[in-house]
Amino acid sequence: MGMTMTQKILAAHAGLDSVEAGQLIEAKLDVVMANDITGPMALPILKQMSDHVFDKDKVVFVPDHFTPNKDIKSAENSKAIREFAKEQGLKWYFEQGKSGVEHAILPEAGVVVAGECIIGADSHTCTYGALGAFSTGMGTTDVATGMVTGEIWFKVPSAIKFVLTGKPGKYVSGKDIILHIIGMIGVDGALYKSMEFVGDGIANLSMDDRFTMANMAIEAGAKNGIFPVDSQAEAYMKEHSEKPYTIYEADEDAVYDQVITVDLAEVRPTVAFPHLPGNAKTIDEVEAMEPIKIDQVVIGSCTNGRMEDMRKAAAILKGHTVHPDVRVMVIPATQKIYKECIKEGLLDIFVDAGCAVNTPSCGPCMGGHMGVMAAGEKCVSTTNRNFVGRMGHVDSLIYLASPEVAAASAIAGYIANPEKLADIEKAGETK
Repeated sequence: MGMTMTQKILAAHAGLDSVEAGQLIEAKLDVVMANDITGPMALPILKQMSDHVFDKDKVVFVPDHFTPNKDIKSAENSKAIREFAKEQGLKWYFEQGKSGVEHAILPEAGVVVAGECIIGADSHTCTYGALGAFSTGMGTTDVATGMVTGEIWFKVPSAIKFVLTGKPGKYVSGKDIILHIIGMIGVDGALYKSMEFVGDGIANLSMDDRFTMANMAIEAGAKNGIFPVDSQAEAYMKEHSEKPYTIYEADEDAVYDQVITVDLAEVRPTVAFPHLPGNAKTIDEVEAMEPIKIDQVVIGSCTNGRMEDMRKAAAILKGHTVHPDVRVMVIPATQKIYKECIKEGLLDIFVDAGCAVNTPSCGPCMGGHMGVMAAGEKCVSTTNRNFVGRMGHVDSLIYLASPEVAAASAIAGYIANPEKLADIEKAGETK
């Protein structure tokens, strides 16, 4: 019986010739990561087992959720992992001001590459599947165990094969595609399964598109999302990392629970309505409704805070002003991206449009800081979750969208179609 990409990686890390769905294995780990929320929770568990980590080059801490520290408790949490990282002599400790959001900085810094087995104490650890790695989120107990032993047990997941064909339209990106897919299969449609993306259409997706799609695999309940390694992925890894990597390709006779074909040319700009990422509606459906007025826009996060996202948002906002009833937070995901935004003049565009540009951080994504909402407020956000109370008050509403939809909505004051920017401009001129 053939194996999927994910199954081949797990077999290799378990020292087995083959594995099959449902099999329990113990696999060696290449990277174990935690942040400023989950790291401090893992440390007491870790210290019960050992006074040192299994490999100082493979254990990673990234303070990003409540940084810059918003209160005393968050400062104490960051201090705990900072001191532990220094005590252990960890190679990969990313201090604020020198890094960014964990799932953007790890690929950018070359910490993760193809063929690796990676766990992180954050559900969006599945992001690194864009590089052809197996990566998944776990709880603090499992991650603490991984940090001490360098191994963890898995139940080998079955898989859904997504065959991507065609080329996406001008204003369609990885965010629209993954929201479209989650809308098709539901938030539990890939429960504990591997979402394996294949097909000729992948060549038309940038690495940033792929990171976004792999990042949100968890929003369909998936154990992981993964892309095959092509020339784009290899070029990215060679630019960013010195680590050796291994390419795993699915066998022709690999077994899948489902095979779903997605014609990228047919995907429309898509918005996920409250309170689930699977509550997806096309921009055409949105336009058929009464205008949905908004109070806030967030452009950033581990989902859409990369360089392409910044450029796309800036292209829409250039020469325009944010609607007077809307506040906008732009959050580049890493310091390198922030600096590139300065170099390319994007920060001038954002500030001139009336946006607040924040330092790299998870910020408002999970209702932490730098954009928490009050009761009744509505936000268009490029983040990954729109659960009840996710960004503040339980009576606030989050609409997930691409950077271009978010930017167009910031100008219009309601959820807007970036394809119709000229109409938005005319409407603004008549007011």
